[in-house]
Amino acid sequence: MAEKSIIINGLCKSFGEIKAVNNLSFSVKEGELFAFLGVNGAGKSTTISILCGLLQMDAGQVLVCGHDIADEASTVKEQIGVVFQNSLLDSSLSVFDNLKSRAALYGITGNAFKSRLRELQELLELAPLLKRPVGKLSGGQRRRIDIARALLHKPKILILDEPTTGLDPQTRQTIWNVISSLRRDNKTTVFLTTHYMEEAADADHVVIIDKGSIIAEGTPLELKNRFAFDSLTLYGVSEEAVQRLEEKYERVGDHFRVILSDVSQVKDMLLEHPELFNDFEVVKGKMDDVFLNATGKKGLGGDLS
Repeated sequence: MAEKSIIINGLCKSFGEIKAVNNLSFSVKEGELFAFLGVNGAGKSTTISILCGLLQMDAGQVLVCGHDIADEASTVKEQIGVVFQNSLLDSSLSVFDNLKSRAALYGITGNAFKSRLRELQELLELAPLLKRPVGKLSGGQRRRIDIARALLHKPKILILDEPTTGLDPQTRQTIWNVISSLRRDNKTTVFLTTHYMEEAADADHVVIIDKGSIIAEGTPLELKNRFAFDSLTLYGVSEEAVQRLEEKYERVGDHFRVILSDVSQVKDMLLEHPELFNDFEVVKGKMDDVFLNATGKKGLGGDLS
């Protein structure tokens, strides 16, 4: 059985009367891709700040690689690399100087730095960027440097706070290839927050929080079975015809989406009403639906005619 990289028990943090984190408990396995989801203000950033030793908790316990952050904060920080949503790079310095100065904080200098830089160059394709000022880089290039910065000291845990927000699909794929490589080759634990639910769909385990507390958790499949709905989309039919199916549906533009309790229903519908199936599409439930329904937002299957 995999070891636990992170164990959080009864974590609490308040700002005045606002309970940002409210008795939060979960664990993350070694080498796991763990998705930590929630709407803005749900308590994700507060939890991450405590996990990284940047913010003091009010109550609870946080263990990172077996070390209690309350007693061994410096040791915990050595185990963690963080890619924050907002870049911490110095825009006026070159990529090389940014990485060199950051490495020095971990005591990585001289030949040790050169060796580590070569490894990161190969992993993240940094060679063409090293002499360029960070301020002249594109968003995707800067994100690659953010990741390199976080990996300089070979952390066991990589925390990614919305790492692909605002990036084009090609750059997002490049970053995910890097993440997959780290997990495969180094057994790096990846702790992810994201608003791209298709990224969460690839996670080993998902926790969704709201108002500082867990409202849902499990594997993506478990959560889809609980919160998401398969659907049948019918094109080129009238609403009157759709009503003959006697199933819950919604109108989307000029077509209709029928909610399914099970995709096997489609076979029976097709046999009974073949005239409706000249143009149709069956879609499995998605993590978007999970997130919307778990957090109480209107999702597929909510308040439909």
